[in-house]
Amino acid sequence: MNPAPIAVAVVGAAGRLGQFACRVFEGDPRWRLVARYERGERWPDELRASGAQIAFEATRAGLGFEHGRQILAAGVRPLIATSGVSVDEVGELDRLARERQLGGLVVPNFSVGAWLLLRAAELAAAHFEQVELLEAHHPRKADAPSGTALECARRIARARAESGAAPFGAQPSAAARGDVRDGIAIHALRLPGVYARQEAHFASAGELFVLRHEMNGPEAFGPGIVLAALHCARCSGVGLGLDGVFAARA
Repeated sequence: MNPAPIAVAVVGAAGRLGQFACRVFEGDPRWRLVARYERGERWPDELRASGAQIAFEATRAGLGFEHGRQILAAGVRPLIATSGVSVDEVGELDRLARERQLGGLVVPNFSVGAWLLLRAAELAAAHFEQVELLEAHHPRKADAPSGTALECARRIARARAESGAAPFGAQPSAAARGDVRDGIAIHALRLPGVYARQEAHFASAGELFVLRHEMNGPEAFGPGIVLAALHCARCSGVGLGLDGVFAARA
């Protein structure tokens, strides 16, 4: 006998990612889409009564943490796709979820290819003298640098520290050199004709090592959304990224 489908609600269902997520859940018998909410609606008041087990949140950058708190308060597991949730905020969501015996995930990028780039960047972190990141998105993306670029910088800095190598130590400059996070320069482009691109440029004397991932549409998010939602339905506490998803499948 097949298990009963998992009930899911989408918060931000009118947005590009929210609309795509609705199509993913509607097209898969493992899911039952029980509610769609637009950002301005009073969805926190209705979510508990919807019967949703998971709420996929895809609204506007900077709202993910507060929405995650509201989802947990409704007794529902949050799957946060909105960027701008800090590591400290993930930790607070994790604490709140464990108090309620719930789980959830904050995922800056659902693309499996983007996750592989992050893992490769961690492997390269200790072996080069310098690194700079470049990310490019369509002009409608409001936040810059992107959540994926910030997560890439965080992972590189952590992996380098764990290896015992000195921090990269890029410094802010008056020149057009982009932002600096975790000692790593990040350059953000917003251009028509681009959907999403992430690059990590590692360099030492005489060599350049470049990692690049490019998406041409939201279809690349589909497999990651499904895997993350399945993990979210059974995990304890709130994790960051797809690492826990693939670790659980190993």
